[in-house]
Amino acid sequence: MVDRKDMGSWLDGPGAVTRDQTGEYVGQRLGLPRTGPGSLGRFGRRLAALGLDWVACQLIAIGLFRVPRPWGGQQGFTPLAIFAVENLVLLSVAGATLGHRVMGLQLVALRGGRASVPQVLARTVLLCLAIPALIWDRDGRGGHDKVANTALLSTR
Repeated sequence: MVDRKDMGSWLDGPGAVTRDQTGEYVGQRLGLPRTGPGSLGRFGRRLAALGLDWVACQLIAIGLFRVPRPWGGQQGFTPLAIFAVENLVLLSVAGATLGHRVMGLQLVALRGGRASVPQVLARTVLLCLAIPALIWDRDGRGGHDKVANTALLSTR
């Protein structure tokens, strides 16, 4: 039986239950703490960070490149290209995008320390393809993080 205090909200998405029937909590197999700084970032916070990043990229595309508004017609790949560049630059330099920073998340390599440029590149390409990011493991990590051997951790 799962104790209610060990459960997250259904809004937290896949992996929301912090303890499963085997007694493992999300991130335990990776050697991460259950909650707090250094724990695996939950789905709701990751989704909010993605939304913030996407809105920022849309605004840049509209403001700098005169891309039509999302509700006004075809916009091509300009916002996606901006999103890819944002991820490549900010994750390589700071370990977090604007959305990650606002939501209290940080990208790290599972071996420890900051993710390398090749890891960030692989993660970004797969994230932009969308499908790998929509496939999660038991810990709630997307395929893009599994391939890149990275994890998005909570900083608070």
